[in-house]
Amino acid sequence: MTLLEQPNEVKVDNSILTVTPSAVSIIKNLLQQREIPNHALRVFVTGGGCSGMQYGMAFQEEAEAGDTVVEADGVRLLIDTTSMVYLKGATVDYVDTLIGGGFRIDNPNAASSCGCGHSFKSEDGQEAGSTDGCSTCGSY
Repeated sequence: MTLLEQPNEVKVDNSILTVTPSAVSIIKNLLQQREIPNHALRVFVTGGGCSGMQYGMAFQEEAEAGDTVVEADGVRLLIDTTSMVYLKGATVDYVDTLIGGGFRIDNPNAASSCGCGHSFKSEDGQEAGSTDGCSTCGSY
């Protein structure tokens, strides 16, 4: 059995997620500013948000069993097995606009997305229990 076949091991697979150069630059700057140069950025999906699923990100020192690691120009991103179902093929980008900047995930697995891009409805029908719209961007 190879490392990629062992479910309790950490896997390295750079084909799972694309990270743009602008996102890599911001991640590097954040790691430097926070003085945590050896940490990785965990990218995950949880239930919630106005569209049913929402993205999350957090710095973490080490990968956990079952994680997939994506390495891009000196930064590491960690993805758990559940989030992998929703993030496979996605692109992590950083955009800076007149009304603010932030990470954006372009996700081919999303059936629809909230106007702010922080929440999405998956192809398998995951959706919000509320129809009140997004408190972040005001879309309904």
